[in-house]
Amino acid sequence: MATEDMVVAFVAALQASGSVLLTIWYGLVAGQIGFLDNHTAKKMSKMGVDMLLPALLITNLGSQLHLDTASRYIPILIWSLIYNFASIAIGLVATRLFNLPKWVTPALAFNNTTSLPLLLVQSLSSTGALSQILQSPDDTTSEALDRARSYLLVSSIVGNSLTFGLGGELLGAHDEDARDELEKSLRQGSGETSETEEGNNNNNNDEEEEADEETSLLPRPIVAYRSRVSRSAYTAASNLWDKTPHALQTFTAHVVRFISPPIFGAAIGMALGLAPPLHRLFFNDPTDGGYFKAWLTSSVKNLGELFVALQVIVVGAKLAHGLRRMRRGEQAGRLPGVAVTFVLFVRFVMWPVISILAITYIARNGTLGDDPVLWFTMMLMPTGPPAMKLTALAEATHADDEEKMAITKFLSISYALSPVITPTIMMGLKACKVWI
Repeated sequence: MATEDMVVAFVAALQASGSVLLTIWYGLVAGQIGFLDNHTAKKMSKMGVDMLLPALLITNLGSQLHLDTASRYIPILIWSLIYNFASIAIGLVATRLFNLPKWVTPALAFNNTTSLPLLLVQSLSSTGALSQILQSPDDTTSEALDRARSYLLVSSIVGNSLTFGLGGELLGAHDEDARDELEKSLRQGSGETSETEEGNNNNNNDEEEEADEETSLLPRPIVAYRSRVSRSAYTAASNLWDKTPHALQTFTAHVVRFISPPIFGAAIGMALGLAPPLHRLFFNDPTDGGYFKAWLTSSVKNLGELFVALQVIVVGAKLAHGLRRMRRGEQAGRLPGVAVTFVLFVRFVMWPVISILAITYIARNGTLGDDPVLWFTMMLMPTGPPAMKLTALAEATHADDEEKMAITKFLSISYALSPVITPTIMMGLKACKVWI
């Protein structure tokens, strides 16, 4: 019977990882035949991170987070910080000792913590593998999937924050002073943009000729008023900023690097989940006081559900763009075998082994509670290929074309090998089932 269980777990894990790889391939095909060019893929990726992921965090965290279940998320935050900073330390030491390319450290540190694992647990739910580790007959696969998503999303908050905050430093992107960088960002977002918008909208005579796909659909007075308010707010903020002590400016600028739209989505989800009146309004059935669930919560949930598959397809489209560049012979990019082997070993072998052993040991001691879905997702968190944000970080550093192509090649290899995660899934499921 034990052998049968192992075979079933292996087949289910293989099917789930194959589903992820096929979804990436669909995106690659879409990019190859021209449905998604690189510019569109970048826009979709930004929309996913800035709009769809916050919506997913609001609905998943809000619905799963209660006052009596909040303690489950503390180990996730601690574990996420441990393996992320440990990966950064390993990368920094390895690049120093073996003279590896600078992209090795962020490739080790920042794995895909959102779209791939979310799609993976969704596929495991479809194959029935997730139901093998459910503790109670009353615990449905759908409920387990929602919990798994919320656990992975909490981990992704840490990963995304560190990527935005430290990724540029690791690749040398933040060469300018943090304060100057923040000031430039605020000026571009609130000053120059607003003036351009107002100028375009005040030109009444040429309105029809100048209108294009970027022209605001709002009435001209509203656009002009928004521009004035934006400039006034920027001026007031600049005056306050100039009076702020230098040390506080530097601290604030560094903190801002870690703040992103998913952080705000998570904060809203936590507020809705931990406040009983709000939780009842947004997530209870309409007959039980959930007056917002059928329309407002449902619409936000529909928005968030787009994130998982869409982001994986975008990964494929970006890979297609990189492969086309390679076929055109644009700066082949040297890819050191030692660097590739080392990163893949850490991402697909070392961390899976460490995470399964560590989480199993901690779970046996009762520290992680009694939810095997939590154990399993924590085993998965440090595992998998590097995040596609590595290409964006390379762009931010103004790396030369040869280095960018080397990163593209490496990511192509990493995602092509993503089914290697199958043994990790199988052993994780087995470990959770043994200790239920």
